[in-house]
Amino acid sequence: MAKFPTFPTLYDNVLQISIKKLKEFGYLEKNKVITSSLHWSRNGEETASISIRVNTFTEPHHIELIYNTNGEPRNYKVSLVTIPSNLGKGKIWYFLCPHTHKKCRKLYLIGGYFLHREAFTGCMYESQTVSKHYRFLENTFGAVFKTERLYEQLYSKHFTKYYKGKPTKKYLRILEQLKKAENIDERELFKMKYL
Repeated sequence: MAKFPTFPTLYDNVLQISIKKLKEFGYLEKNKVITSSLHWSRNGEETASISIRVNTFTEPHHIELIYNTNGEPRNYKVSLVTIPSNLGKGKIWYFLCPHTHKKCRKLYLIGGYFLHREAFTGCMYESQTVSKHYRFLENTFGAVFKTERLYEQLYSKHFTKYYKGKPTKKYLRILEQLKKAENIDERELFKMKYL
């Protein structure tokens, strides 16, 4: 008898709020209260939006989320905490999940609330659902399929290639992937065709 298929919720496919995006939008500046909205879209069409209020003026710092889900209004606060940067410059922002009380850089909307990923059971990342054969192909030829994206990263405006005169780990990793992509010859592609 065949195994009953399971279709887990994928973290990659749900709405997310990230510290990185809040910082890019300038919402995490010191001593401010900013009211705005976040929008998600797919293929140029808006799929969702929420209102937010980011308070870094009074303690404890927090983000207030105001939205409707399945016709029910939601309005709650998620604390924002900082820790000193290990480089000795500035602070690193984190959400403090209201359910797990863990620090995190992303919140996921599953079950009607934006929470840390460990607050949910039965959820996975898309990469966890692929077959062994696909992972083998990805490890062998992934760099070939990603070369355009790797070059975009390499030549993006704010990409840091060197820090204190030494190449960064990310820069070296991208160079290694590009070198691997260039070294795949046609014989390997031919062998793969007949696996």
